[in-house]
Amino acid sequence: MAQQAVTAQGIEKHYGKTHALRGIDIEVERGEIFGLIGADGSGKTSLFRILTTLLLPDGGNATVDGFDVVTDFWRIRKLIGYMPGRFSLYQDLTVQENLNFFATVFNTSIQENYELIKDIWIQLEPFCTRRAGALSGGMKQKLALCCALIHRPSVLFLDEPTTGVDPVSRKEFWNMLGRLKQEGISILVSTPYMDEAAMCNRLALISDGSILETGTPYQISSGFPHDLFSIKAEKLNSLIPILQSHPSERTCFSFGSSIHFSTTSGAVHCEEIATWLGNHGQTDVFVERINPSIEDRFLALSATGDNQ
Repeated sequence: MAQQAVTAQGIEKHYGKTHALRGIDIEVERGEIFGLIGADGSGKTSLFRILTTLLLPDGGNATVDGFDVVTDFWRIRKLIGYMPGRFSLYQDLTVQENLNFFATVFNTSIQENYELIKDIWIQLEPFCTRRAGALSGGMKQKLALCCALIHRPSVLFLDEPTTGVDPVSRKEFWNMLGRLKQEGISILVSTPYMDEAAMCNRLALISDGSILETGTPYQISSGFPHDLFSIKAEKLNSLIPILQSHPSERTCFSFGSSIHFSTTSGAVHCEEIATWLGNHGQTDVFVERINPSIEDRFLALSATGDNQ
């Protein structure tokens, strides 16, 4: 039996002149939730389609449960569950009909694996005669997860499963993932949401087809190399070009109602930044040192491409 649930080594993918994946290396341990974190167009879906045997790589190799994604694709398809980013079930079939169809495809039944899907099915059952296309976004997501789990897969692939779903349904979904992990299912999930990234056991940050960094959420957020400052003012947009002209500026990003700013020097203090802004006509500002988040680390790596 393979030590890892999923491995990828040097995976390459091109679409004409577009270099979608650039030597991707990842390892997903058995029984963990592994997050692939990146923006739209970063290569997440291309990697998922390769790992689920729906797309051939142009270079490198990958395995799922020890089986090669190119030569053993029929075996892999029987042992994985896959939720693509777009709702892909039969919209004209009812909830019950969709679930029965997927159970038949995998030569199983709802009853056989009921304990695995029970928590989700209890929420779906009142809508069992409703067509899938008429469900809310959260209910569509739960139905898709149910169908992906009906055959008790050993590895579950979830490609941005909560995009466009309300916050309550997102929280419920991640609670379900925690229970599935306890059942021994290995989960590879992609998401653009940094709060979801913090709920994974380990993460890989991906940008422009390359892995920027891999580690636990704590390892990644604590890997920020210098002090980080939050700066607030009434007119944030006017601050950005001034901060970017700071002689020690390393990163400068809008971050909600503030600006997150770091320097190449670890000796800068809040008062010095406030004074420097005051000398440039920005006197009504509030500066404080803060702990970096996963998103701060991701933005810094995307901008600088290194750890310095």
